[in-house]
Amino acid sequence: MEGKVNKVVLAYSGGLDTSVILHWLKERYGCEVVTFTANLGQGDEELEGLEEKALASGASKAYIVDLREEFLTEYAFPTMQAGAIYERLYLLGTSFARPVTAKHLVRIAELENADAVAHGCTGKGNDQVRFELTVKALNPFLKVIAPWREWDIRSREDALAYARAHNIPVPVTEKSIYSRDRNLWHISHEGGLLEDPWVEPAEDMFKITVAPEAAPNEPLYLVVDFERGVPVALDGQPMGPVELLTRLNELGGAHGVGRVDLVENRLVGMKSRGVYETPGGTILYTAHQGLESICLDRETLHYKELVAHRFAELVYYGLWFTPLREALSAFVAKTQERVTGSVRVKLYKGSCTVVGRKSPFSLYREDLATFGKDDVYDQSDAQGFINLFGLPLKVKALVDLENGRKAGLEMPDYTRFKRD
Repeated sequence: MEGKVNKVVLAYSGGLDTSVILHWLKERYGCEVVTFTANLGQGDEELEGLEEKALASGASKAYIVDLREEFLTEYAFPTMQAGAIYERLYLLGTSFARPVTAKHLVRIAELENADAVAHGCTGKGNDQVRFELTVKALNPFLKVIAPWREWDIRSREDALAYARAHNIPVPVTEKSIYSRDRNLWHISHEGGLLEDPWVEPAEDMFKITVAPEAAPNEPLYLVVDFERGVPVALDGQPMGPVELLTRLNELGGAHGVGRVDLVENRLVGMKSRGVYETPGGTILYTAHQGLESICLDRETLHYKELVAHRFAELVYYGLWFTPLREALSAFVAKTQERVTGSVRVKLYKGSCTVVGRKSPFSLYREDLATFGKDDVYDQSDAQGFINLFGLPLKVKALVDLENGRKAGLEMPDYTRFKRD
């Protein structure tokens, strides 16, 4: 099999693992290696000098593609519009980053006429599934090479020894005890001390949010404007998606918003603990839900909650490029046609709360909802509604009585409360 691979496109971060993989691919398969790096907003420090490093490590060509806007508009925002949250807490920042990365990995492979693609995901995680399902969906003829499922390297120490033996330049900075993934939407932390679910995360682990206790003592109010469910402005200032989320991350992070500590069920069958920082995403989810509360009718909103649960599973499982996800996205897009308006949120010591919402398509009518005097709602109409709505309950109770069964609760025995 090794001899049948002529060119591989490697999903490349420039860290220890992918640096070793680049050399290992050439040694094991005797092939040309092209690297591909997706800029999803992981930070300049992770991207600086990456092309030079890849070429110096033996790559024939190195692609670095800015996918930040596509990442937000075609993956993050549609997931947010769906209201998709995995296991009640996780806003899916890593999950929907993988399909956009793998999509362009396939595109570069086709552009380079490559035989295969490769990734550095381990055999224990979700990401191997997300990458490889995307490849299967978009180009089933490409071979996928996953070195962690093939080679004898089993630890960081093994990888460092391999790098030294082959003169591979690897990062010389101290290795964090945590495994992290960062993009414009969030940063995740796993491993290290977090592997004990009883241990509280250390404060120095967090990177983009301050501790709620250390956040300002005065709340911050923001107004987010949406058009058809898409955030388009902050405090009245129109912004593109990258600029807007970058600003929300700064403001939310400064107020301790968006921290989540979760023991989640991985797709591969095990439980794992992850700590996530998603300040801007948390603000958008909260504001969007606040706007939907006045723009969507009851039946649509309630059904959409069912869709949100399934949508989150599909994203988490790596099933983005599937007919069901596309069909659910079409439903969500239809629900967003009238989700236009403004939401005012309050950030205060780790919390993000909706304190105001307005929309030209609002279904909220103050003249109907008021507890004061009104001339548009006849309260006597409620009696007929209750009679019809409760008719099945009444019929069942009558049938129970006719068959000698008591309808409802037994009468309490008050005799024991008699005074002498």
